[in-house]
Amino acid sequence: MRTGTRIVAKAYLWLILLVIYAPIVFIAVFSFTEAKSLGNWTGFTFNLYESLFTGATSNSAALLQALKNTVVIALIASLISTVLGTLAAIGIYNLSGRRKKAIQFLNNIPMLNPDIITGVSLFLLFVFLHITKGYTTIILAHVTFCTPYVVLNVLPKLSQMNPNIYEAALDLGATPMQALRKVLVPLLRPGMISGFILAFTMSLDDFAVTYFTAGSSGIDTLSTFIYSDVRKGGLTPELKPMMTLIFLLVLVVLLVVNLRSFRKQKQQEI
Repeated sequence: MRTGTRIVAKAYLWLILLVIYAPIVFIAVFSFTEAKSLGNWTGFTFNLYESLFTGATSNSAALLQALKNTVVIALIASLISTVLGTLAAIGIYNLSGRRKKAIQFLNNIPMLNPDIITGVSLFLLFVFLHITKGYTTIILAHVTFCTPYVVLNVLPKLSQMNPNIYEAALDLGATPMQALRKVLVPLLRPGMISGFILAFTMSLDDFAVTYFTAGSSGIDTLSTFIYSDVRKGGLTPELKPMMTLIFLLVLVVLLVVNLRSFRKQKQQEI
């Protein structure tokens, strides 16, 4: 019975992995052919990769600009969210009783709220405040929904920390800012890095909030570019090599991080 259960569990796991990774492999394979539609092989070539990097066509140039916008917005929003989220987490940690529970509850609402509700709400807010929609409104919107994720990553690190360390630094003559910079930040750094990575990922992946807060500024991120592309009746062929390269980059980063953690674990065991 146990053997049968183990076989079924492994088969289920491999089925899930196949469903997740088969489309990515499919896109990667067809990134080496110039066919506009997937499934139509017209011969092996690197032309799509060349066109992507050189911006030879108007679509590939627009795609590169959308990628640049996506990365710049995600970086700025993630950095601001990390700073605000860390400060907010410290403030929440120092609260007690009902106030702490109430603030934590309010912090969870943006994460549970559907993206489209957040996007429409921010759109109406910017209209009410007569703020011209563009880069600024997109970044503000991304900071709004990314900051709670940073708070969620930093709070556990605060709970694990000895609360007397900060007070000891103050007693030894450090100013509150020095104690924050030299004592709290080093201890909270793992949570801050995790929060930054999560905020960066959420910003990269966002569509609904960006769509509603970009307005008619003409600013495209990857998600809005792909949406517009689909509405025109097809996808830019250079999207296939771009998706392949992004996947490989993420894969390499994950491998490096896991190898480093594996080596640290081995060193600790020794």
